[in-house]
Amino acid sequence: MGEKILEEKTEQELWEQYRKTKDSRIRDKFVKQYAPLVKYVAGKVAIGMPHNVEFDDLVGFGVFGLFDAIDKFDPEKHVKFKTYAVTRIRGAIFDELRSIDWVPRSVRQKSREIEEVVHKLESSLGRSASDREIAKEMGITEEEFQKLMIKISGTSVLSLNDVWNTGEENDKVSIMESIESPNSLNPDAIVERDEIKRVIIEAINELPEKEKKVLVLYYYEDLTLKEIGQVLEVTESRVSQLHTKAIMRLRARLTSIKKGIL
Repeated sequence: MGEKILEEKTEQELWEQYRKTKDSRIRDKFVKQYAPLVKYVAGKVAIGMPHNVEFDDLVGFGVFGLFDAIDKFDPEKHVKFKTYAVTRIRGAIFDELRSIDWVPRSVRQKSREIEEVVHKLESSLGRSASDREIAKEMGITEEEFQKLMIKISGTSVLSLNDVWNTGEENDKVSIMESIESPNSLNPDAIVERDEIKRVIIEAINELPEKEKKVLVLYYYEDLTLKEIGQVLEVTESRVSQLHTKAIMRLRARLTSIKKGIL
């Protein structure tokens, strides 16, 4: 298949051809076409990351996800490749970040401690716990709690990439994927997918209003933390804290439910 013939075919035709032949020239064309998507995803992941995490490294990790997405994409599922690829690219980046264990152990421990406190408080209160209530339960001042949240802010994004089994062999889906593109799962996993989606939406709806807005604007409207700050008229640092608290509440609420689903 010459370059001219490749150019004359529609993208749908190329995907169908690639599924049959695994032609490296078609793959290379898709890699070139969607390379900017890797930089875009890496750029969103880079927000709030510690300085020792290089943007170029994130891009490098993401390229593996793009290759994986191209190799596994099925055009017959009526899902846009861009939507499918974003989750694969982000997943590859976080897989690599986990493998190099970039989150300090002390921060990870504090994060888990807060999640446990939030889960305990909100289970007994039947509502969202305030910062003051969480701080009191932890035996620290509200100011110390806010400082702790700032320290944890750069790690909370990882939490949304915890995986859930979909019921499909050798395939899992992250909480983030469930939020962003629930329809990208294999039809065989519809029951599991819909239950996961229902639980997550229910948990999001129970979040405090500002935290819910941050999640919606970040994951659904695709705004950066800086842009969200402009919308809500707060600082980018404040948005980062709201995002972190939202994720912690979600994880705390989903932990027990997750055990019941899996």
